[in-house]
Order: sequence, then structure tokens, then C-alpha cells
Amino acid sequence: MGRAWAAVLGLVAGGLVVTVEASSLDDKADLRPLAFSDLVGWEADDHGAAFRAFRRSCDALVPRKAELRPAQHPDPKLLAVCRAALAIGKESGDARHFFEAHFSPFEILPKEGRGFLTGYYEPEFQGSRSPDTFRRVPLLDRPDDLVSVPQGETLPGLDPGLQAARRTTDGYEPYPDREAIEEGALGDRARPVVYLREPGEAFIIHVQGSARIRLNDGSVMRVAYAGRNGHPYSSIGRLLVERGEMDLETMTLEKLMGWLRDHPREARALMRRNKSYIFFREARELGPEEGPIGGAGTPLIPGRSLAVDRTLWPYGLPFWLEGELPLTLTQSEPLARLMIAQDTGSAIVGPARGDFFFGSGPEAGTRAGLLRHTTRFVVLRPKP
Repeated sequence: MGRAWAAVLGLVAGGLVVTVEASSLDDKADLRPLAFSDLVGWEADDHGAAFRAFRRSCDALVPRKAELRPAQHPDPKLLAVCRAALAIGKESGDARHFFEAHFSPFEILPKEGRGFLTGYYEPEFQGSRSPDTFRRVPLLDRPDDLVSVPQGETLPGLDPGLQAARRTTDGYEPYPDREAIEEGALGDRARPVVYLREPGEAFIIHVQGSARIRLNDGSVMRVAYAGRNGHPYSSIGRLLVERGEMDLETMTLEKLMGWLRDHPREARALMRRNKSYIFFREARELGPEEGPIGGAGTPLIPGRSLAVDRTLWPYGLPFWLEGELPLTLTQSEPLARLMIAQDTGSAIVGPARGDFFFGSGPEAGTRAGLLRHTTRFVVLRPKP
């Protein structure tokens, strides 16, 4: 799921990550109608790739398959367009015409701030199914007493700010935080899925929500998000910047991982400042060529899957993005691309806020870490 590099840094456009309750889109943005001719680069985009991503969303939306992290319910008009896409088949002879015939573009004008885009990826690390001399840091399976609180709902006796609880014989209580879990608060319920070499590697996987783990025999294991303890997320990158350990402009994933590795005692205390804790499962259903499972419950597509604020948008909506895609710290290429809302994330808050999925592995991670750019967001809303 969209655990962006911005989640590590604790950034949104113009400030720090904040948690908001579900609210009306009208309270947060104006939508300005456009023509497709107003979209710079629209004609040159690969609309066939966008159509395939859209159709993948429709495969889940039309039969109302369970979402991993529920978002806004899709509009009946969006479901009607989905049925039209599924009737066409996996390839559309004129995908550009399909989008122009079924959708109308609206520029998203936030009432506060500007559109902001970050990137995320699926990391890959070395690991083992059993602990050994070098791999002793576990990713844990979802405990059987964890109860996830649906978006916008609460449980009796629980702080409304918590998004999960522990089920007890007397009702519900807050789930243990990161430090308590690492100190053994779950007991026998802490079932390891896989073991990693460094706490920093496990932490990055917690932020990104999925990973590829290369095992001792050369095979690759996929792990996917299975739940969280419900405590608010805190950014360790922001804390490092505040302490003067790093500066924001030159911070990269490699530099952060290096600091965590070189300062194990300080890193442990720092990571525990983030009370949120993520649980995982082995995603045996994924083929090696597929992306990780997004919030919508479908595999993500590099360069076409977008994470959005699930309290404001439904999965499956197309978004047109205009801006820049960085190649290095000093070089970039134009961004003019149609993407599909297929994921969400704790740092993805606001109507014109997105997280661009780059793919898997170190190169994708490097590019994801460079993307922290102001971007023009245009939503394609289904026509009546």
C-alpha cells in the first residue's frame, strides 16, 4: 500500500502529515471543469496502459470484492463505466476514445495548499523463514485478537483516534504499541512470517506495506499488508531533520538506512517513537511479475497505480497528473500521465495528494525517494 517516502519524511505539501476524519470533498477542494484539449500531453500518453489498469480495478469493483483498506463507495456511474470496460475485453482498440467518451476532466483546486505528489515502491531484502545468525528481525503475522476499526467508525470504550483494538473478555482495549510489541506484549500471538537482517529493513517494509524477500535458496517470498495496531504514524525522517542529523533536501533512502545501521541504539529508540506497527502475511497468490497488493485489493501496476486519500475518493477513478518525474537529484522528465486510484496510505491526506507507484527493487526505491513535487491533479469523473 501507498506508504510513500513522504511518510518516512512526514511531509505533505507545505507541512507535516496530519490525520483527518472522513469529510466532504466540497469542504476541501473546488473542481473546475476542463476539456481534454486542456490537458497538456494528453494525446501522447499510453492510454492503452491506463485502460488495462482501469480494467483491473473494474474486475474488483463490479463484483464488489473485499478491499484491503475500504475507501469511498464507487459512484453508480463509475460502476456503469466499469461494466462497459469489462465488456470490451482486456485491450481497447481506441483507449483514448474510451476515456473521452465516458469521463469528463475536472481540475482539483485545493482550498488549502497545492497538489503534491510523492512516490513509493516495493522494497526487496534478504531474509529467511527461520532465524539464523544473520537474520533475527521478524515481520509478524496478524494476531488473532486484533480488531480493525472501519474508516469513520469507533468501538465502545476506545479512543476515536485509534484505528484498531484488542478484543478481550471484557470488551475492547487499545492494542499494544510498537515498543510493547517488540518487548513481547503479544506473547504466543506474535507469529513470525519471515526474518530479516536489520531493524531498519523491517521498518522500511512497515512504511511501504509490502516487500519481496529473497530467501537463502534463491527463491523470492512476497509479503503483504495484513493489518496494523491502530496507533498514529510518526515520521522518523522528520525527527532526524528536527534533531539536525540530516537535512530534508538531500535525505535519501540510502542515507536513512545507513544512519539506522550505524546508530543501532539511537535507531531503536527513534523507531519506537512511531507507535504504529504493521502486520504481514505471505502473499502466495502473487506471481513474480505482479506488483504488490494495494488498498483496493488488486495487484499494483508500476507507473499507473496511484495512492489517494481513501476518505475522499473511491478506488478505480482515473486521475490525470501534470508535473515532473525526477531521474536524479538534479535531472527530471515531464510527467503527463493518466493513472488509476488503486491504493491509499497514512500520509496520503487531501484532495490533490497522490503517491506514485514506481515498482519493485532498489532502482524503483531510488526514484520513489526523489519524488516530492508540486503536481497538477485532474480527476476524470464519469459522465451520466
